[in-house]
Amino acid sequence: MPLTITRHGHSCVRIERDGRVLVVDPGTWSDLDAALDGAEAVLVTHEHPDHVEVGPVADRVRAGVEVWAPETVVADLEAAGAPRDRMHPVADGDDLTVAGARVRVLGERHAVIHPDLPVPANVAYLVDDVLLHPGDSYTLPPDGASVDVLLQPVGAPWLRLADAADYVRAVAPRTVVPIHDELLSERGRAGAVRLLRTLVPASELVVLASGESLRLPG
Repeated sequence: MPLTITRHGHSCVRIERDGRVLVVDPGTWSDLDAALDGAEAVLVTHEHPDHVEVGPVADRVRAGVEVWAPETVVADLEAAGAPRDRMHPVADGDDLTVAGARVRVLGERHAVIHPDLPVPANVAYLVDDVLLHPGDSYTLPPDGASVDVLLQPVGAPWLRLADAADYVRAVAPRTVVPIHDELLSERGRAGAVRLLRTLVPASELVVLASGESLRLPG
């Protein structure tokens, strides 16, 4: 069955196939109601609020949604009242089935923001071996994996666009969807996309506004 990816602001994406819904990184700069409507599962890459808005996500867990995330995120959600039995700590190397999709958990740490700041846990998620969400990292897919769509951050305190371009080249996806852009102006977004298009011509860049979707062939 085809896979549909819908952006819902910043780093949040909704993944749908055959009526089943999985959401990645529903954070404070996301359209949470639209993203989480009908979702059965949530993946969180790391603890920063722009990737997980703890209160609303904890409410959804109480209502029956299950969460897979690093232990730090699970602990924050549990402290907000989310039942522990619906949450699953993950780590590099885990190979899961979530909402009918294969999810491979990759990597361990967030990109360095500044040497004086702690580096939190961050995992990337490879969904059905076609879609890679790296969170805030430059985590590479496993050897031999062929990524169809890379969700690529383009604006963050830890990010330099030259490094992002090198990362895209290393992953070599068929398609790049820019994400993690709420800190950028419209001109800044456009400039980031232009630079990536120049530096990674082998990959197609598809810009999705919040609420727009990309359909992958089944």
